[in-house]
Amino acid sequence: MAITDSEASTQKTPITLFLCGDVMTGRGIDQILPHPSKPQLYEPYVQNAQEYVELAEEINGKIPRPVSFDYIWGDALVELEKIAPDARIINLETSITTSDEFWVNKGIHYRMHPQNMPSLTVAKIDCCVLANNHVLDWGYAGLTETLRILTNAHIKTAGAGANLQAAQSRAILDIPLKGRIIIISCGTESSGIAYEWAASARKAGVYFLTDLSRKTVDQIATLVRQNKHPGDIVIVSIHWGGNWGYRIPEEHIDFAHMLIDSAEIDLLHGHSSHHPIGLEVYKEKLILYGCGDFLNDYEGIGGHEHYRGDLSLMYFASIAPATGKLVSLEMVPLQIKYFRLNRTSAEDAYWLQRILDEHSSKLNCRIELTSDQKLKAVY
Repeated sequence: MAITDSEASTQKTPITLFLCGDVMTGRGIDQILPHPSKPQLYEPYVQNAQEYVELAEEINGKIPRPVSFDYIWGDALVELEKIAPDARIINLETSITTSDEFWVNKGIHYRMHPQNMPSLTVAKIDCCVLANNHVLDWGYAGLTETLRILTNAHIKTAGAGANLQAAQSRAILDIPLKGRIIIISCGTESSGIAYEWAASARKAGVYFLTDLSRKTVDQIATLVRQNKHPGDIVIVSIHWGGNWGYRIPEEHIDFAHMLIDSAEIDLLHGHSSHHPIGLEVYKEKLILYGCGDFLNDYEGIGGHEHYRGDLSLMYFASIAPATGKLVSLEMVPLQIKYFRLNRTSAEDAYWLQRILDEHSSKLNCRIELTSDQKLKAVY
């Protein structure tokens, strides 16, 4: 059940979060920004990043270039301005670097030129979670530069660092008069993260989960207890699972439930799937099993079209600071077209609502379509 108006009125003003899935500003998108990286790629089939722009143009027509830094966010900026969330959290699946030390024997390498950093700051991003399968695409030098560039831009990071302690370190966002948000970022091999990317006591890398066992839950619980104060909202952001398909593994459901039951987390922010999948409200805490890609350069790439990977969601979750319980969840559907985020048609919004409702209803959460073509969770 949702929190009633009378219950909410006795608590602090809810904290509203903007969450989304994978933001991939490298490769083709980087090429249309004002300062493109060297376009050379080391992929099996594509050796020049400009080819991804050309593929997209073959499908939908000419993409302007160079574009302004705010171009790629398109209608998402309008929604962010309108809703004015207290914090904006994304999974950044792109190295921000000039490093040429690409990771050998890896099929895809995403990087954005550091001078294109305003494409993130223009959206006023507060935190980038980095425990994913692209943050080390351009080697340890690329990771070091990415962390430095984000820090210099006053964007908090979690999930990757110079050693395991740094990778496990939480990001803390202070919300004036409301409270704090604590973010822990981690990832699993099922998302494509190589085991050799795991940070250790003496090696840089990501916070890599070797399994989803009770022991791992206890490890995360220890990190939470070290940092959580009364009234804090704790988010575990996790990169897990395959790229396509709606089935949520029982192991993921069990792990999410254990984190809420035993580790005192308030929201699980899952990502890796290339399209949004089902969500759950468990004990009045929000579980996003897979937020889907938010922004990518896949526009001209064929295959898996029936999953509608061109459709993205902005998740706006309002959380009660005193309890960590979900007050409301509204989702704004967008479409990636011309390497830009655009409001969807009514037909596409309805398609997303039906798909998400079908799969979320299995987890006792219904998804409704509002009169203004947004999606709303009912639980």
